[in-house]
Amino acid sequence: MAGRIVARYRVTDADVREVAEAIRVEQTIEFPAELAPEWIRDSVVGRVEAVTDDEVELSYDPAVVGADPLQLLGVLWGNVSLFEGVRLVALQLPETVLELFPGPRFGVAGVRALVGAPDRPLLATALKPLGTSATRLADLAATFAENGFDLVKDDQGLTDQTWAPWAERVVRCADAVRRANERTGRRALYLPSLNVPGHRAVEQAHRAKELGAGGLLVVPGLVGFETLRALANDPDLGLPLMAHPAALGSWVVNRTQGWRHGLVLGLLNRLFGADVTVFPNAGGRFSFAPDECADIAAECARALPRIAPALPAPGGGITLDRVDDVLASYGRDVVLLVGGAVHRGDLAANARRLRAAVEAASPATASTAGRDAS
Repeated sequence: MAGRIVARYRVTDADVREVAEAIRVEQTIEFPAELAPEWIRDSVVGRVEAVTDDEVELSYDPAVVGADPLQLLGVLWGNVSLFEGVRLVALQLPETVLELFPGPRFGVAGVRALVGAPDRPLLATALKPLGTSATRLADLAATFAENGFDLVKDDQGLTDQTWAPWAERVVRCADAVRRANERTGRRALYLPSLNVPGHRAVEQAHRAKELGAGGLLVVPGLVGFETLRALANDPDLGLPLMAHPAALGSWVVNRTQGWRHGLVLGLLNRLFGADVTVFPNAGGRFSFAPDECADIAAECARALPRIAPALPAPGGGITLDRVDDVLASYGRDVVLLVGGAVHRGDLAANARRLRAAVEAASPATASTAGRDAS
């Protein structure tokens, strides 16, 4: 199977061999295989490589993808997404396909360099709640930056609403973070949301940079993975990209359907250019289990030719007294995304406590948990 795209699917409540035959045809020619010319049957249609009681491994010639990264998603999850009880659980891509993807422009090392944190865990938070004025959001951004947060992002629902118009919010928040950095000597970054139609994304991204943004928050489930790729590929933009999981939950949360957690929120985001990928942490208000979170972190770090590793950013359920436990799970190459918990009590004091906790993280904190998830 060298040089081929290899995908493994788990099949529930169906004949595995019948599903395998359906997938290999539906995902390529979508045409009665017996009516296709012999060379198409042999070279274009997917091949069944292995079948077990509940899984099938298929391989595809990279030529079926051509030069279009989005076609990879079509081959892996086009018509098969309409089948019940089929889940993509493993994926191997040859270098010829990986070359189609930009991967993270900055990656772990680059983001660390931007914020001046060569080895400790990073801290991020979101400007909340929706409905807050741009002036108040800027005040919050200043407090976060001044008291130890590295990444201060818009909440994903902040777009261009009347109470905090996009351009005004970006100017105010970027300036607030810049002034906080001047006072402290730190290098916090402000990441505004970029929830616009794909054809406007690159233009608005450059506008955000002009207004002082230090990075961008992108929601691939809403604006599309191709938008993420276009931003990562833009040589004149040069801003780190954080991917938010909104609208991607249906890809992963049904354990008999969709994709394995790490393949979507880790690998796909990383391939299409996310430097930081956000996901719900175990123990929060969402249903992700510890092994699923470990899987995402593992796919952020998996060795791939030419593709830099990305930073996992677990969020939700990270309280001030859970920092050590979370770091024991993820190690130091992580961004702790802390939202509501930091608002309970004195915001500045809580931020300082979090910063002290991550600064105290020692090499012994680094864990291999999640690195070998399959």
